Amino acid sequence: MATDERNFRSVYYEKVGCRGVGETNKLENMLKEKLVDHRNLKKFCNRFAVPVRHRSLLWCSLLNIHPMYTNNLQFVMTQRKAVHTDLLRALKIMRLIDETTMPKSHIMYAMWLLETRGLSLGLNISKSEHNFIAISETLLQLFDNEVEIYWMSKKIYKITEDIEKDLPKLTILTHSLLEKNNQELYKHLVTNNLLQELPLKRWYVTCYSGVLNESALARVWDKIIGGSFQILAFVLCKMLSKFDRSIIKCKDITAFLECIDKVNAKDQKELSDLIVSKSIEMWELSEFF
Repeated sequence: MATDERNFRSVYYEKVGCRGVGETNKLENMLKEKLVDHRNLKKFCNRFAVPVRHRSLLWCSLLNIHPMYTNNLQFVMTQRKAVHTDLLRALKIMRLIDETTMPKSHIMYAMWLLETRGLSLGLNISKSEHNFIAISETLLQLFDNEVEIYWMSKKIYKITEDIEKDLPKLTILTHSLLEKNNQELYKHLVTNNLLQELPLKRWYVTCYSGVLNESALARVWDKIIGGSFQILAFVLCKMLSKFDRSIIKCKDITAFLECIDKVNAKDQKELSDLIVSKSIEMWELSEFF
């Protein structure tokens, strides 16, 4: 009974991002150093549960939004805010956005296009489904500071470009994990030619934005920002295994995707938490941890 109680407590603390007081104090001290050590921060992301209240600061540090020298933080963030303000003002002057009707994620996408000189005449930003928007939507659910969210969106989108380059390796790992951990499901996917049709690129390159609940997804993004892209394959393995009884009834990709949509893990926090916790446990026991 005592063991079960400890296990329950450990899972609960990890879900809320506070596994231990000692680990939290260690992170706080690292973030307060005059010269922030990115290597140690990445190790923390991969080895421990990131406290929710420190996540924004940690991500901004690792994504180089905040300077390595903490004494320069105020100056750097003033410059970041100025860029954000100038881009927003320019879009308003050009009448390309309407803050009263357009989602903030789409406005940030327009800002990014303007900043990267990718904004073209005639582009309907409101109807765009770019990956940048999906990333921004997730971040807007997690944090409040829109200046930091815009810069996080840019930096994480850059990471997803690296993930896209690693797709062949991630695909091989995904197939291997499914075959090893759920042979019945793997055989069904192969037999019905579903394995090659899985939307891995969409799921992996958006880091499951819109697929899993944001509060649970943040724990996956902790690992990704810490440099461990492989966690994406472990999440897929556990997600599909969780729904394997329903998936095995599907004979084509349309039915498969409808099955995933019906589960709607994004709006089910407890389900998403379970999938992510199981994925991290599996990843921690692998050679990639």
